[in-house]
Amino acid sequence: MRTAFVETLCELAERDERIWLLTGDLGFAVLERFATRFPEHFVNVGVAEQNMMGIAAGLALGGKIVFVYSIANFPVMRCLEQIRNDVCYHNLNVKIIALGGGLVYGAQGFTHYAIEDLAVLRALPNLAVLAPGDPIETRLATRAIAEWQGPCYMRLGKAGEPVVYASAPEFQIGKAIVVREGDAATLISMGGTLQMTVEASQALAKQNIQVRVLSLHTLKPIDHSAIFAAMRDTRAIVTVEEHTTIGGLGDAVAATMANQNMRMVLRRIALSNGASQLVGSQEYLRERQGLSAQGIVTVVKEMLASRRND
Repeated sequence: MRTAFVETLCELAERDERIWLLTGDLGFAVLERFATRFPEHFVNVGVAEQNMMGIAAGLALGGKIVFVYSIANFPVMRCLEQIRNDVCYHNLNVKIIALGGGLVYGAQGFTHYAIEDLAVLRALPNLAVLAPGDPIETRLATRAIAEWQGPCYMRLGKAGEPVVYASAPEFQIGKAIVVREGDAATLISMGGTLQMTVEASQALAKQNIQVRVLSLHTLKPIDHSAIFAAMRDTRAIVTVEEHTTIGGLGDAVAATMANQNMRMVLRRIALSNGASQLVGSQEYLRERQGLSAQGIVTVVKEMLASRRND
């Protein structure tokens, strides 16, 4: 995802001199292609994320479109006050790019986890919150946030994520993508869980269970119509996210569903509050938390069996 992001940013910077990129002393192997081509629009602020956000706000007040880049926990938790006061309340064109969303940096321990970021940031005013599901969505999302008027947060994985789409889908901030159609249940994924969610749908199809798969790449503004359609057309909804159960995708979908006078079963596959106590590879940590294609299959089958017994 990070490669798709920086390649797309370079393409955009070729056409728009307002684009700047700031880093908090990270990502040089990835960002050097931008730094080499656009040295006057690239700043390594150093390990000073609060200053980085203040500089980004100042540049944006001067008419620039400013991308800030760091490992996910650092440009959020270390400078939340600056994001809130300087960027969001002034509705500035600052685009926060967070590398390593979820448990990508699992071997570094909880200081490097980004498993509360969505909950924290979706509460802030004016801030669009995105997490693309594969490199193709990342390219499309990068273009979209560059055009979006106001601040954005985009949560990425790292590198080597599989491409899910055979061709580029239509992409719009706040509009979910229907990756697969089905009527038994709806699987809603956000960010790096998209591949496992598609794999789960394929495994269920082999058992004659056809499920709809939605890539809800934008948590805020959320696509109410896609969720309402899932409530109307399918028998159950499962959200899948690499985030704690509090405040992320599952909570946002539940809040949307609560406003409808319809009976619907919702299950949330997410990280327990104890996830931060574990250390290991992303794959290991996901498995420990039941975040896998097989885990999704099991939940869907249990839910559908429960509905038949109602």
